Parts: sequence; structure tokens; C-alpha cells
Amino acid sequence: MQEMSRKNRLFTDSVIRRMTRIAIDCGAINLAQGFPDFDPPKAMTDRLAEVSAQGPHQYPITMGAPNFREALARKCGRFMGCTLDPNTEMVVTIGSTEAMVDTIFALTNPGDKIIMFSPYFENYHAQAIMADCEPVFVPLVPPSFHFDANVLEDAFKQGAKAILICNPSNPSGKVFTYDELKLIADLCIKYDVYAIMDEVYEHIIYEGNKHVYMNSLPGMWERTVSCSSLSKTYSVTGWRLGYAIAPQEIMDRIKQYHDFNTVGAPSPLMEAAVVGLDMPDSYYEEFGAHYAHMKKIFTDGLKNIGIPFTDPQGAYFVLANIGPYLKPGQSDVAFCEEMAHKVGVACVPGTSFFREDVQDIVRVHFAKKDETLYEALNRLSDIKAKMA
Repeated sequence: MQEMSRKNRLFTDSVIRRMTRIAIDCGAINLAQGFPDFDPPKAMTDRLAEVSAQGPHQYPITMGAPNFREALARKCGRFMGCTLDPNTEMVVTIGSTEAMVDTIFALTNPGDKIIMFSPYFENYHAQAIMADCEPVFVPLVPPSFHFDANVLEDAFKQGAKAILICNPSNPSGKVFTYDELKLIADLCIKYDVYAIMDEVYEHIIYEGNKHVYMNSLPGMWERTVSCSSLSKTYSVTGWRLGYAIAPQEIMDRIKQYHDFNTVGAPSPLMEAAVVGLDMPDSYYEEFGAHYAHMKKIFTDGLKNIGIPFTDPQGAYFVLANIGPYLKPGQSDVAFCEEMAHKVGVACVPGTSFFREDVQDIVRVHFAKKDETLYEALNRLSDIKAKMA
């Protein structure tokens, strides 16, 4: 038999999704893969029930149903502070994951370099490899996850084609400040680099922090692609409705890759989601307050148990220090698998996110009902004895 592709030797399967399978097998509470266990807005599920009978059920227009794109342009334009053309400046994708892949393929050629901060969402590294690109990592230094401007510029000097930024960041919870984004923007302009933004957590921001859209900074609309989805904002991770926003010259390329990768997003789900995109500002205020509530329950609980963690500024993850519970020589992957079985809580090993050598960090998420969080904390309360 002919040799198959060698690319997959450079990355593994998703450790996050692997931990979900382990959680299911052993009955652990899944705080590994970041999806909620509460319902989407009722208006969306009610509309989905209607659509299930009425349709549409056939192929959509490749770039996305017109009424969905129009609603998306209204919603995103409102928060970005600009007017978006639903016909030329956006495409609807199978989740933000596809939006990121299409964008990387549209902007890069084999051998190009992509800057990304570490820690990073595990998909990014694999996506760069699949596009035959070389990742260039810049560390975000815990616990504040700041970066050294000189180290960042050194990465730009290596001839990067693009920089990929998750803001708010998965897994660190960092929200990049205006000044940090302006510094990055100035480097993008100076070195002629594209900015690929993953902004799926744009509406999960905690007090004292503010989300700033990179494409709103001077000189950056022309070189920025904003990728996001409905998954987190409307608690519909299984609907797989994502999108990319970019100027027409870039968007024409992204659409071309989207067309041949997936043809189009699900017609009935786009139709049902229009009512979500037309939600008033009060929805986003209540949504943010709900996440602040869940964060308080979980972080207060970790403090009471004595598990050290970094306090997120946005998104819904904490990075917890499991150093005191590791056995000599035990890897974080082995620890997480053992913890799922013995403690009954699933998390993700930090080596899935860090380029640096870390073995004592895990990612845990708190997008769960109150009762789920309290039960998880109850199970974690005697983690030391269970993991001994």
C-alpha cells in the first residue's frame, strides 16, 4: 500500500475531545470540553421546532442564507461599531473552526509562518500544520499572561504572514487590552502581516475588562479576519454555526475555500438562529451576568478547596495548578485520565495548550448549571485523598 500523509505525525487527535469520551465512559462530570449543560434561548428552540416542519431543509446559498447574513451583519455591526455588507464581507461556516481553517488557507502559502501566543487553543497548531505553515510561538507569561513586546516583534521579524489571536483567550481567559492590541496592530502594519482573530468568547467578559475588536483599530480593517460563531453566545455548540468577517478582497478568497470544503452551513439551523441574532442588548447583559455568576461559584469553590488557579478576565476557563496532586514522574495526561476515574471530574492537560514544558497545569471550564458546578466542587473537595 502507498504511504499515507505524514502530516498527522506532527499532531495528535484532540485531547479535549478525547477527555469527553473518557468522561462519558466513566461517568465523570465533563469540565473538559467547553459546552454548557443548560438550554439555548427559548426563542431559538421554539423557532427550530417550527422550522423542523416548515423547512428549509435543502442546500443553502453557499455563503449562508441571505436572511441569516443580514441578521448577522446587524448584530456584528452593532458591536463592532461599523456597517457590514452581508453579501461581500461575510461567510457562514461550519463553526468557527471551519472559519479559521478557510482563513488560514486563503491567506497563506506552504512554508509561511503564523505567529500564535502560547498557551493556545489546540486546534490552531494542527490547522497551521495542515496548511503546511510553520507556527512561531510567543509566550503569554502567567499569571497575568502578559507578553514581551520585544519577543513579539522578533517573531514578526522572522517574516510571518499572519498572527493568530484568540480574544478573549482560550485557555488562559486573557482579555487583550486596547494598548496591547494597538501594539500588535502597529506591528502588523509595519511588517505587512494579517491578523486572524478568534473572537468566539467576545460576549463573555468580566468586570474591569472590555473586548476590543481588532478590525476597529486604525489601519486594521484591511488586514483583519474576525472569526466567531453562535456556539458560545447562544449556548448552541452543537448547531455548528460560525462565520468570518473580512474586507471583500480577503473574503472572496475565504468563500472559495469554504465552497469546496463544506458547501454550506445547515439550512434549518440558520433559519432558527435569526431570532437569536436579533436579540436586544438586554440579552447580552443577562448572558454576561450569568457567566459572572457561574465563575463566582466555581472560583470561590476552588479557593475553599485550596486548588490554585488563574482568575480569567473573559471566556469560561480556569487554569488550575495540580502540582500538589501529581505522583512523581506522572504526566498531566495520565493525571487527567486518572482524575476522571477516581475523582469523577474531567479536565484537560495543560500540555495540550502550552508550547512551554508544563506538567502541572490543567484547564477546567465552568459553563454549567449551578447544581453541576456544586457537584463537581464536592467531588474535587477530597481530590488529595482520591489521587493519593
